[in-house]
Amino acid sequence: MRFPPSFLDEIRERVPISSVIGTRVSFDRKKTNAPKGDFWACCPFHGEKSPSFHCEDRKGRYHCFGCGVTGDHFRFLTELEGLSFPEAVQRVADMAGVPMPARDAEMEIREAKRATLYDVMEMATKFFEEQLQAAGGAKARAYLRERGMSAATQHSYRLGYAPESRNALKEHLASKNATKEQIEACGLVVYGDDKPVSFDRFRDRIMFPIEDLRGRIIAFGGRALAPNAIAKYMNSNETELFHKGKILFNALRARKAAQPQAGQPAKAVIAVEGYMDVIALAQAGFPQAVAPLGTALTEDQLDLLWRMSPEPILCFDGDNAGIKAAHRAIDLALPVLKPGFSLRFAVLPEGKDPDDLVKSSGPQAFQAVLNDARPLADMLWTRETASGVFDTPERRAELEARLKQMMALIGDENVRRHYAQDVRERIQQFFGSNQRSNSNPRGNNQNSFGQQNGYGQRGRGAANGRFAVSDSLARSVLVKTTSAAPPLRETAILMTLFNHPRLIDEDFETVVRLEFSHPDLKRFHAAMLNAMAEHHVANGTEMRKAMVDTNHGALIEALEALTRRARMWTATAEAAEEDALEALKQAIHLHQRASTLHKELKVAETALASEATDENLNRLLDIQNDIRNAQATEALIEGFGIPSGRSGKGF
Repeated sequence: MRFPPSFLDEIRERVPISSVIGTRVSFDRKKTNAPKGDFWACCPFHGEKSPSFHCEDRKGRYHCFGCGVTGDHFRFLTELEGLSFPEAVQRVADMAGVPMPARDAEMEIREAKRATLYDVMEMATKFFEEQLQAAGGAKARAYLRERGMSAATQHSYRLGYAPESRNALKEHLASKNATKEQIEACGLVVYGDDKPVSFDRFRDRIMFPIEDLRGRIIAFGGRALAPNAIAKYMNSNETELFHKGKILFNALRARKAAQPQAGQPAKAVIAVEGYMDVIALAQAGFPQAVAPLGTALTEDQLDLLWRMSPEPILCFDGDNAGIKAAHRAIDLALPVLKPGFSLRFAVLPEGKDPDDLVKSSGPQAFQAVLNDARPLADMLWTRETASGVFDTPERRAELEARLKQMMALIGDENVRRHYAQDVRERIQQFFGSNQRSNSNPRGNNQNSFGQQNGYGQRGRGAANGRFAVSDSLARSVLVKTTSAAPPLRETAILMTLFNHPRLIDEDFETVVRLEFSHPDLKRFHAAMLNAMAEHHVANGTEMRKAMVDTNHGALIEALEALTRRARMWTATAEAAEEDALEALKQAIHLHQRASTLHKELKVAETALASEATDENLNRLLDIQNDIRNAQATEALIEGFGIPSGRSGKGF
């Protein structure tokens, strides 16, 4: 039985995850901070003496820094107690006092029909493409030529034309055996009780197909050709396939273009305002551009941007509307900032959009705008100080109080601390070097944020803003990246997915988020995702052909040789899919644990360098201990990712 996401969210919110986990473990009194919903225990999934199993009520998640297991309420019950997913849902629902929902037969029917809806959208796309090249599309072709869109670009983006007819598309789809219900479900016609006869939604418009992250057409954007049209741009309405606040135009291509290429670093994804800007930039050599679909940037779209690029650049027009949009993006991003993930802001010359700038001054002018992109912290400071006059103590205090309120919005503790430090330094410079003595009569090294100033750091280990890391820790395989041969575990993950591509569909979002340290493996990962999206490969043979066709044959041979030498049998094509899946889960757990420890170590080092307190020092020592425990745990595993209980095989 499938459960509505809203029901699962409701019972997760009603039942703290510590209540579920607390029935099977005893929480450690020293490390646990129950009032904050922060709990530590010895892991119930593997034997250990010091607590490395962590759960947070606020996030509703658990994670073990020793063996890498992670999940929510339901996964804990299914993996530890062996319950089926429906049984786990029933258990949590009972704890929440919420009745189980009745089986939603209609939802199951809708899901069964989704694949057919993609076929209907593809037929509509081909119809619009044909109409653009027909006699009736002359006006649309002329407009595209005037905007500088080459024939190759039009073909690449599958641009089309919706004829000035109330039923041309509807009749065409009906002739291809699409049903009335399917056409309506795709949002291609306007219909309702007040409309005796449905009619085509898009008429006399240039059509921009909108793809999902698998390359499937899910919606359209239409640019009106008639000067008196009610709306210059119009998107598809919300459908089973399309939720405009969760997708970005050109996301699939931009993700591919942003990946590091041979000898070239990764590029920052650029978010602009419209379809034409995206396509014009791609034609000018900036294929990593995306656009929201007629709305202000949403939290889901921001999350999608961060999955493609850790510091995307938001590019806004230089007019008042553009500045307001930048300010809205700041307010959206502040609560969800996290270590390593932020935004940069590029402001165009007033009166220019990206398309205009590229045409009038060339790609180099737009590149100069990108080079001048400012970090979020700069934009926030400018917004709060640009139009103010701070010539009295009261006005300066008001500014400081307002900035403190904004810092409090940041959810991540470490990011919030560093932003507070950044603001303190800016205030000191802005109000003059003697401001501290005037506003801090206590004469100590604390300012009004109640934290130690950078020049007043105390304690051992801090030197020039850095904490000295021991040689043994620096050499740890868990905190360094490999620049020579590809790491075995990363190779095992990718070759398992390469030989068993159906496993990619098992949890596509998890596979998309995987990070790899070796540049060749980064390219291989990106190429496999593109092969899945563009060719919809169904088995290892099809994946091999798609990858060889994109010049990855030599890399495949090298990785297969490494796989054979390491005897990683579950990563080969001969392995049963069940065995491959089980080993893959273990390998991903280990991989994510190593990545998490690496990031936490960096954050802890930075925190200690910024403020050398006993708390920060103990946190760093705890992470070092977690790393040692993690290395010991991996030493118990034969090969990389071998499931416990198996023997005689190398993976």
